[in-house]
Amino acid sequence: MSTSLCYKVSTMLCYKVSTTLAPKLWTEDLESHRRDVRGAILDAAAALVAEHGLASVTMSDLAKSAGIGRATLYKYFSDVNAVFAAWHERSVASHLAELLAAHARPGAPAVRLEAILETYARLAHAHHGSELVALMSGGEHVARGYAKLTELVAEVIAEGAAAGELRDDVTPAELASFCIHALGAAASAPSRAAVRRLVAVTLAGLRRAKR
Repeated sequence: MSTSLCYKVSTMLCYKVSTTLAPKLWTEDLESHRRDVRGAILDAAAALVAEHGLASVTMSDLAKSAGIGRATLYKYFSDVNAVFAAWHERSVASHLAELLAAHARPGAPAVRLEAILETYARLAHAHHGSELVALMSGGEHVARGYAKLTELVAEVIAEGAAAGELRDDVTPAELASFCIHALGAAASAPSRAAVRRLVAVTLAGLRRAKR
């Protein structure tokens, strides 16, 4: 093959590869940029609410704090309530990911259950008094999150009962509901130490009595 022909073939192949990959790379970069901008907006919302209160936050404030123009902000969200809803949905998803990680830890069922309950109680305590959480507490994504949490806790309790570690005189679903409602008190606990004591008391009620 001549040098000229080799050059033409090489050029054609390079052009084909570049035109095939470029749209994909461009799309991935654009999606990454959009995620970053959206994340910056939600972070700005949380910071502004914490500093100034829920009622005082405006779209102009959000745009300025996120480092974008108002026109760009409106491409992502129609109003401040949409921003708040998206922030809360992201928080619920993040919390659920932590709970799933606790559920996936190695170890005996009682150990895994303790990890799940400690994680849930810690999250409840950390967000006590949040105006955003109070505003969005009845959202559909919250209901789905609680349903998934109940499922995780009930699953581990069932494993613990089968292993002889946890009580089996009450159904796992009922015990899971008991745990979640009991640890809801962690939201108003005065300290992390109080949260840990609450978890310990809750776990004590689940252990199988010695016969």
